[in-house]
Amino acid sequence: MSEKIIDKDSIQNAEQSAMNAITIDCVIFGFDNGILEVLLVEHAEGISKGKWGLPGGWIKKKESTDAAAHRLLAELTGMDNIYLEQLKAFGEPDRFPLRRVITIGYYALVKREDYDIKAGFTASDAKWYKINEIPDLIYDHNEILDFSIKNLRNRVRQAPLGFNLLPEKFTLLQLMHLYEEILGIEMDKSNFRRKILHMKLLVPLDEKQQDVSHRAAQLYKFDQAIYEKLTQKGFNFEF
Repeated sequence: MSEKIIDKDSIQNAEQSAMNAITIDCVIFGFDNGILEVLLVEHAEGISKGKWGLPGGWIKKKESTDAAAHRLLAELTGMDNIYLEQLKAFGEPDRFPLRRVITIGYYALVKREDYDIKAGFTASDAKWYKINEIPDLIYDHNEILDFSIKNLRNRVRQAPLGFNLLPEKFTLLQLMHLYEEILGIEMDKSNFRRKILHMKLLVPLDEKQQDVSHRAAQLYKFDQAIYEKLTQKGFNFEF
């Protein structure tokens, strides 16, 4: 059996044809007053100047992808100390107009009121857009956003994702509205009530809403032990 010899020229040719352009793009979902939104930035320079897209950019040579995602998000929007989860890589050959570039997507779900957004670095503006009012974004960012929404909707059916967006004490209606907004569907109140209470995730409180014009509803809070168990183990919450 002959041994295959790889010469120096072959190695150099392989290196020249290899992919070396990787970026980061972050999908940040915000929940405010019962509305799901996404954070977008307006580019201040380059081929996408004046256009809107997801916050992101290039990775430094001695930087991990996670570190790059946090750095870019802080530089572009002022958001810091946020838990980012990696989505996947997006690598269609023509996704970037100038050359082949693969991007790694990250996403997070946050409470809008906890963050003061301020555009910086290569962004001239940064603001929240309602999910149903998203403009045409640069490159394949609309596709990345669509994938992120589908991923979020799958996750919320399998784990108590996003429950931290509610106040410490909340009504069943507030919880149902959270699910409706993320999933983009309308739910039956009695069916939702039956399913969510069957999970034993909520602790009923001997308290009701205050200062409301309608009939005051009972307040609940999460059972922290069950919450953590279901976060790790997961569940099947179909509607």
